[in-house]
Amino acid sequence: MHANSRNTWVLVDGENIDATLGGSILGRRPQPDERPRWDRILSFVERTWDQTARGLFFLNATTNLPMTFVQALKALGYEPVLLSGPADAKVVDIAIQRTLQALREREDDVVLVSHDGDFVEDIEPLLDGRRQVGVLAFGEFRNTTYATLPGITFFDLEYDARAFDAPLPRIRVIPIEEFDPLAFLG
Repeated sequence: MHANSRNTWVLVDGENIDATLGGSILGRRPQPDERPRWDRILSFVERTWDQTARGLFFLNATTNLPMTFVQALKALGYEPVLLSGPADAKVVDIAIQRTLQALREREDDVVLVSHDGDFVEDIEPLLDGRRQVGVLAFGEFRNTTYATLPGITFFDLEYDARAFDAPLPRIRVIPIEEFDPLAFLG
């Protein structure tokens, strides 16, 4: 049982995470064993904020319904949000924006799992001092506008949430308090 009776909504922009992982970190399409362990993200948020985390995983199902993946998400505790729309509509972004807007009327906390700056305008009103708001992403690829928002908490998918089974080939600036020479000495 968590000490806090509030919920944290974990809103996952899976396409964005996958595209960043593949295009910017691996330089190719990620293999299944190289993708985040989505259950670890929910567990991380629950431990970090000591409250129940409820995951919504947004998917564009306009042309393809990945039923195996949808079933796996449900088994991991996520509610898959399957969306469709015209080819020129960013249906996942629209749905996440609407969800962030709806959360203004609730007391719940929020963690956005995305690098996308399209959500900044909808995150900002949630930073009202009544709730915790976080962005969980690869820090070096997170939209820099989020850093201008006071009160937001940043988490790294690999280093904080430990969502991967093996180290990723990332280049990052290491805060000196985190520097471990053994990581470089082997």
